[in-house]
Amino acid sequence: MGNSDLKARTKEYALAVIRLFSELPKRAETQVLGHQLVRSGTSVGAQYREATRGKSNADFISKIEGALQELEESEYWLELLGESRFVSAERLDALRKETGELKGILITIVRKTKSMPKNPKL
Repeated sequence: MGNSDLKARTKEYALAVIRLFSELPKRAETQVLGHQLVRSGTSVGAQYREATRGKSNADFISKIEGALQELEESEYWLELLGESRFVSAERLDALRKETGELKGILITIVRKTKSMPKNPKL
């Protein structure tokens, strides 16, 4: 997966989170959970974009790991929305699946980057 593919995919993830938020019942509890989800879910793509401009491998890894933290947090808010029955499990399935897939991709990126030689020969 190339940078532009992941850039588009993380942006689509953010848009899916925003759409879910707009469909939430207008109750205090759902709005609190929804705001938290919007904050973390939209941050994934921003963190990824920052990572692609990293000044070093360490900077890149740090920012990718930041995106991973945001995905973990998003996963938590999605779990709460589902388990509290504010949103049906079926409505959350695709977003939860994408959260897991993005985590897997970013974990792979971090592992591969960490295994790269520090001073590759050109």
